[in-house]
Amino acid sequence: MCSDPSYPCVPLRPLSDEAAVEILDFLQVFTNDFENRYGNQIRRYYDSRSRHNILQTNPAGNAHDPPF
Repeated sequence: MCSDPSYPCVPLRPLSDEAAVEILDFLQVFTNDFENRYGNQIRRYYDSRSRHNILQTNPAGNAHDPPF
């Protein structure tokens, strides 16, 4: 990850294998609990953004003029 110049790399201290696994397990449980608690809000946020991006207006277009 840190070899990619476009990725902002945060220097981290080396960890033992056991510590790395314990931290990963904690982050997975935390993320799962967070999604369970705030999942509806997260979906609402992304749904509103995707609908906004899908809706397109064509102010120069004429409803009686076919596109081709």
